[in-house]
Amino acid sequence: MAFKSYTDKEKRKRRVRKKISGTTERPRLSVFRSNRYLYAQIIDDSTMKTLVSGNTLKDNKGSNKSSAAALGKLVGDKAIEQKIDSVIFDRGCNKYHGVIKELADGARETGLKF
Repeated sequence: MAFKSYTDKEKRKRRVRKKISGTTERPRLSVFRSNRYLYAQIIDDSTMKTLVSGNTLKDNKGSNKSSAAALGKLVGDKAIEQKIDSVIFDRGCNKYHGVIKELADGARETGLKF
């Protein structure tokens, strides 16, 4: 039987993900950070559907923090339109500082509650 060894990044992601789960009443705001772009989506884990999504692929003007805050506001506005006012924040394998914190603050400015 083969043994799969996980990287530190995968271990952090699994550790965070096993503690949280999105529901219909309170879906999960998942954040993915690549080397160049940011992606955010609001997911209902009970039905396994993405309700709202956004990224910095097109509007990547300015610094990373400013584009992260703009992405947070975009996702927050889309969520409020869909009548989602409360979410569970899933930072994945990332620390809660820098661009991840700016994205969360941008979403909070629109009225989204964590």
